[in-house]
Amino acid sequence: MLLVKSYTKPVLYLIGINIIIKLLLAPLLELGNDEVYYWTYLLRPDWNYFDHPPMVGWMMRFFTFNGFWASEISVRLGSIVASAVSTWFIFKIGKLLSRERLGWYAAILYSASIYTGFIAGFFVLPDSPQMPFWTGALYIMAHLMLRKSDENNWGIWLLLGLVIGLAALCKVHGLFLWAGFGLFILLQKRQWLSNPRLYVSAFITLLCLVPILYWNINYDFITYRFHSERVTNTGVQIDSFIQEIVGEFAYQNPIVFILVWISVIFFAMRKFRFRQNRIGIWLLCMSLPMLLVFWAVALFNPTLPHWSGPAYIPLYFLVAAWFEIGKPNFFPLVFKLAIAIVAVVLVAATVAVKFSPVNFGSKSPNSYGEYCPTLDLSGWNKLGENFKTMVAEDVAKGEIKDGAVLLTNKWFPGGHLEFYVARPIGMPLIGIGELQDLHQFAWLNKERSPLQIGQDAYAIVPSNLPLNVVDAYGAYFTTVEKPEKLLQQRGGGVVRYFYVYKLKGCKQIPKPLIN
Repeated sequence: MLLVKSYTKPVLYLIGINIIIKLLLAPLLELGNDEVYYWTYLLRPDWNYFDHPPMVGWMMRFFTFNGFWASEISVRLGSIVASAVSTWFIFKIGKLLSRERLGWYAAILYSASIYTGFIAGFFVLPDSPQMPFWTGALYIMAHLMLRKSDENNWGIWLLLGLVIGLAALCKVHGLFLWAGFGLFILLQKRQWLSNPRLYVSAFITLLCLVPILYWNINYDFITYRFHSERVTNTGVQIDSFIQEIVGEFAYQNPIVFILVWISVIFFAMRKFRFRQNRIGIWLLCMSLPMLLVFWAVALFNPTLPHWSGPAYIPLYFLVAAWFEIGKPNFFPLVFKLAIAIVAVVLVAATVAVKFSPVNFGSKSPNSYGEYCPTLDLSGWNKLGENFKTMVAEDVAKGEIKDGAVLLTNKWFPGGHLEFYVARPIGMPLIGIGELQDLHQFAWLNKERSPLQIGQDAYAIVPSNLPLNVVDAYGAYFTTVEKPEKLLQQRGGGVVRYFYVYKLKGCKQIPKPLIN
């Protein structure tokens, strides 16, 4: 059993090892559906976007040097740095709540959670830039809660409002930070309701939301109209609720998930306590309301488990406090097992993506590879190289006119086609379809020259995302030729086909989807 006086250095080693592993892993895995889609945010700066606020685009713009450095590493670098900063905040919060050992335990749990450690801490999601602001807000709240001198400090309150506002500029559910803190104030700190700093802080958050409001006013609140149409409320759906809970179990790491809920039960049974009772109440206020909201939504509509991911962060400190009881243990065995699960998942996933000779989805010729998650992260770079050669040969032979464009009818595979196929050869990608399918590509169309009468085009259809090209684009072109078939090979097997169509002679220009 190793006794450690200071855990600062171990935490820095933990952060450093995480950074190194992620930097080594980043170039091995091609960008996923969401990652290449959020790349389109970088291509068209705006105050808000159809799907989310602008922060994820700002993050990528900074770390890719305004798109000049376009690679898997540069695109993911912001997420990796954000994860490192968040882990440090977790350690500092734990130290503030109790002592460094509690912060060390919480930092391990944060790294072992698949959601915080890799889904938001490696891949590119709006959650990625949100994590430093979320954990930073918790750190500021802990100061206000535990240090009497900070209650009347204008700087602390203003900073809290700004940090929560920035969290909301990543994803609007950052406002749950105010909801949880507000509940805590009502339960434990009602005297703060007469503190003008609280209201000015909340006003600062509202000011941060002005870009989102401004954009939505300009586009008739199109984001919220679209998402409200997805909320069907057709009755209680037990299946979607179970999927949410199972998803949280997997995303949080099964061991972390189990430890979290055991610690919640033990805390409720008074098996352990913090030095101040209000700490435990604050942690529960910052977690349970958000979880209950998403569980309620999941009872009636399909959800995604990462939506509730931030709600688990405060509960890591309950687990850490539970393990802090008794004799000091530098690295408890169950924490090592949690880290081991992450390591096994990463190795297995990387091997499958790089070397699996079979796809893990549909084997049907009409949808070969459908629902295989490994295909999101492989095959696109090679497709881009093959397509570049094909276009050069087609132009040289006069089979297609110079100045052809590439078409997409959905944001996926549109994002991959943009990043790996169209971008490297400077070919414009044009979206033709419905707004609910194209999303940001409808706005990119505004930045690009529209189709011209007589112009030729290509359409690429992955076998795992089947599309009837004649139905989708035939009305706009004189001729749709039979496709050429490109193979995606891996480990000696064929895991997917790419069908490349040539569409000749544009005869009708699609109407713009937005003004």
